[in-house]
Amino acid sequence: MKLLRVGTAGAERPALLDAGGTLRDLSGLVDDIDGALLADDTALGRIRAAAGAGELPALDAAGLRIGPPLGRIGKIVCIGLNYHDHARETGAEPPTEPVVFMKAPDTVVGPNDTVLVPRDSTKTDWEVELAVVIGRTARYLESAEEALAHVAGYAVAHDVSEREFQIERGGTWDKGKNCETFNPLGPWLVTADEVPDPQRLSLRLWVNGELKQDGTTAEQIFPVGEVVRYLSRFMTLYPGDVINTGTPAGVAMGRPEPKPYLRGGDVVELEIEGLGRQRQELKNA
Repeated sequence: MKLLRVGTAGAERPALLDAGGTLRDLSGLVDDIDGALLADDTALGRIRAAAGAGELPALDAAGLRIGPPLGRIGKIVCIGLNYHDHARETGAEPPTEPVVFMKAPDTVVGPNDTVLVPRDSTKTDWEVELAVVIGRTARYLESAEEALAHVAGYAVAHDVSEREFQIERGGTWDKGKNCETFNPLGPWLVTADEVPDPQRLSLRLWVNGELKQDGTTAEQIFPVGEVVRYLSRFMTLYPGDVINTGTPAGVAMGRPEPKPYLRGGDVVELEIEGLGRQRQELKNA
């Protein structure tokens, strides 16, 4: 299923995109697309049954904002330097264990919402990423196979980053990762049954129409199942938690000087195979 949330920011309603591309209203069945729903097999079964029977009312998509596909996100856990080609372009040694940092849930915006370039920023960068959404409580998992069974679905994430704040201002990466609007998510939450192999997905990103990133999740140093297993050894993952699994090569930081960092007025578009497409216009904060 392709689950999503539509409407004005803070007042989104749950919806489903059917196989024919028609937007369907889920508000008569569920209150929201969130961790509670993803952990409820009975409720998900009702949605599948209603969709299969053609019982869901259609929504007029014209002019309707698409919000983040997940409400009430618990935490966003991010994996840094998780692609062989991205590690090479930045001159970093491939990590021997996953590099972990956090983004606050309030960085999340819709897939086509405005992204704000922070005040005093000179190094705002792009990163297309596969987002993993947890559907079952995960703690101390023993195998990658067990870990994948705890995944509810997948989405496109844009891990916007300010490199000076991240690297040159002391402390951890958090300063460069948690600026307002720095995690566009969506358009859809695609349930795990529609993604048979998360290590066979193409990722692409364009800036002002120019292709910048063209990669594949096959390049991940730590595959999705291993990332979920590993994290469950250090923290409990709950339904509705999100994991951003890293970005392939092609970011501004990895390019020759002068590096083409983002500015107000730029347009970024990104997509992951089968998971949909985003488009953001950048404005100065």
